[in-house]
Amino acid sequence: MIRSELVARIAAKNPHLYARDVEAIVATILKTMTTALVRGDRIELREFGTFTVRHHRARIARNPRSQAVVTVPAKGRVAFKPSKAMRELLQAKPLSTEHSPAPSPQTP
Repeated sequence: MIRSELVARIAAKNPHLYARDVEAIVATILKTMTTALVRGDRIELREFGTFTVRHHRARIARNPRSQAVVTVPAKGRVAFKPSKAMRELLQAKPLSTEHSPAPSPQTP
């Protein structure tokens, strides 16, 4: 689901709200979450999951093509851990074949 689909679904379930108002609400929520993660805060949404920032230290790596030594800078990455309720829902529901990769063609 992309952002515009989320806005459309929320607006459809709440006919008393205008789509532009729903868009403003979604934008505010996402901006607030982003700001909190940048500050290093943890975001916990009950029955959904937890967002945290995991910090990776700088390291030395090697370019596989040229074998040149490369310095990889330190960075932070967002991690998501689903709640127990979400994990149970995902385990109970079979995966949709709608988004599964196409079978690879067999060569004779």
